[in-house]
Amino acid sequence: MEVVISNPAKRETVERKDGQVQQAQEKYDLIGDIHGEISTLRVLLDTLGYRESQGRYQHPGRRVVFLGDFVDRGAGQREVVELARDMVTKGDALAVMGNHEFNAIAYYTPRDKKNTAAGYLREHSSGNQRQHRAFLEAYQHSPKDYADVIDWFKTLPMWLDLPGLRAVHACWDPVAIARLEENYAGTPCLNDALLRAASDKETWEFDAVENLLKGKEVPLPKGLKFTDAGGKVRHRMRIKWWSDATTYASAFMGPEEAETDIPDDEIEGDHLVEYSHTQKPVFLGHYWLKGEPSPLAPNIACLDYSVAKPGGKLVAYRWDGEGILSKDKFVAVDRQA
Repeated sequence: MEVVISNPAKRETVERKDGQVQQAQEKYDLIGDIHGEISTLRVLLDTLGYRESQGRYQHPGRRVVFLGDFVDRGAGQREVVELARDMVTKGDALAVMGNHEFNAIAYYTPRDKKNTAAGYLREHSSGNQRQHRAFLEAYQHSPKDYADVIDWFKTLPMWLDLPGLRAVHACWDPVAIARLEENYAGTPCLNDALLRAASDKETWEFDAVENLLKGKEVPLPKGLKFTDAGGKVRHRMRIKWWSDATTYASAFMGPEEAETDIPDDEIEGDHLVEYSHTQKPVFLGHYWLKGEPSPLAPNIACLDYSVAKPGGKLVAYRWDGEGILSKDKFVAVDRQA
């Protein structure tokens, strides 16, 4: 379902030869994962020509699309959320949900609304607490603000299908999107029923939301496994869904040292995502890329270049209506100390 979002202040009009006036294509600056790096975000917005006035960043002819993962890791947790939320609320930006926002919602939400002793949708394990520490500490003395920001996260769509482009945090999976729209009133946003279903690993909703927010995984052939960067043994592998790869080895996303464990056999079953080069561009984050920013495919771009790590970058793409993406339109700023 294509979403048409109107903001007349952000759109130019053009006069056609027949004298009729029509709206021009809206222009967007898409920004990848921020993870609390507020200083770097401000530098990027300034580089893109957004100016701050009374705490509000805006551009006379463009609008931002944030690709999710505002929180966890960096020192500016509240500041990033407040800046992005303000831009969205005032019409200067759009945003999609990242897996870190989904995780934050699930971590906050009790399994039993009347009995928190029953646990939470995301377990309060030492590992999860460690992952969320910066975000939790930012709100530890402000329970009302914490509840309020979780409510805002719930309003973020898991995907945007706009005139001319699409945005999703990790994977544009048309099958998952169609099934969610069919079963949840056509909306790309979470409600309580979907949140609870998507937090249960035994449901199709879990798989659908995982694909959109964390990326597409496929099961390895029986008996095969590899060890990921964290030392965990995996029997499933994440794939480069945007590529034409059809074998386990060519589609594999994971540590280089594990590549020898992955066979060069055709991927079994109906697990691949089809996104043809004739479809409108799709922008995503999530993948902690390195190196010089460039398109993954003629119409697919990842804008996550590991800003939360030393040597990382915060990356944007300046989209002006084109169907074929250009390396020249990426804008990157180094992580600020």
